[in-house]
Amino acid sequence: MNNITPYVGKGAMAVRLVHRIKAMNWGRMAVILTPTLWLAVFFFIPFLVVFKISLAESAIAVPPYSPLFEWNPEEAYATLKITFGNYLFLFESRFYLDAYLSSIRIAAISTFITLVIAFPIAYLIAKSSRTRRTLLLSLVILPFWTSFLLRVYAWMGLLKKNGVVNEFLMGLGITDHPLIMLQTDFAVYVGIVYTYLPFMILPLYTTLEKMDLALLEAAKDLGAKPYQAFFLVTLPLAIPGIVAGCLLVFIPAVGEFVIPALLGGSDTLMIGRVLWDEFFLNRDWPMASAVATVMLIVLVGPIMFIRSRNKQEDAP
Repeated sequence: MNNITPYVGKGAMAVRLVHRIKAMNWGRMAVILTPTLWLAVFFFIPFLVVFKISLAESAIAVPPYSPLFEWNPEEAYATLKITFGNYLFLFESRFYLDAYLSSIRIAAISTFITLVIAFPIAYLIAKSSRTRRTLLLSLVILPFWTSFLLRVYAWMGLLKKNGVVNEFLMGLGITDHPLIMLQTDFAVYVGIVYTYLPFMILPLYTTLEKMDLALLEAAKDLGAKPYQAFFLVTLPLAIPGIVAGCLLVFIPAVGEFVIPALLGGSDTLMIGRVLWDEFFLNRDWPMASAVATVMLIVLVGPIMFIRSRNKQEDAP
């Protein structure tokens, strides 16, 4: 009997261990299930609705598009009418292609400028003392305490002909007449960089704050100059933060509507403005849905491809 007791105790421990592993798996599934349901309800299902509308035809009705499925109870037959004419017109029209290319160009330039400005700020915050770091991070987040529209309207007041910037430049004697800055691409770049700068600083700060300073000291001991240590040590270690920050800035900047509408001119063509015009001015919901669907594929497709490639490279 005494010889059997140790095995019985080990069996009970194994059973408890199995139950604990099952509980951990259920807890892990519950944690994963919450964001999955959130994405399904607020992203995937709305996307399916938009995609369904893009396969319909524009109609003078409420809602302003034809139904895809119709049931005739008198003759007992159903019809399914799907059209890809919106997508064909989208790829045949030069206007929409120019809107996509212009949006990508403005977003890419704005993202690069934001990165150049945000990197030294994030590096300074990461290398500051804890007390000063908290203060600097609070200053970075401070613009979020005010309305987004108010901040954009403030830039309208700053960049107009008799605004603060022109008055300052003429007061210093840099220019003799007011510069035309408002309703130009320059104003759009300024608005996007200012608005999305915190989204670039915070991921960079998170990455740089974890960097081991001993690596820089080792590079210095091996004879590397400060700029060489930056390009060989700091920059490679900051790549995850750079990628995250660029995605957080580039993706919303492509579909930006408010900043180009308020700060840009009539020739500032961006896809967000095109979507607004198609939905609310032309009331062509199927065409607008097709434009939105293609834009989503253009943005999400390369990201998913890069992630799959990274997973394949990391796999043993």
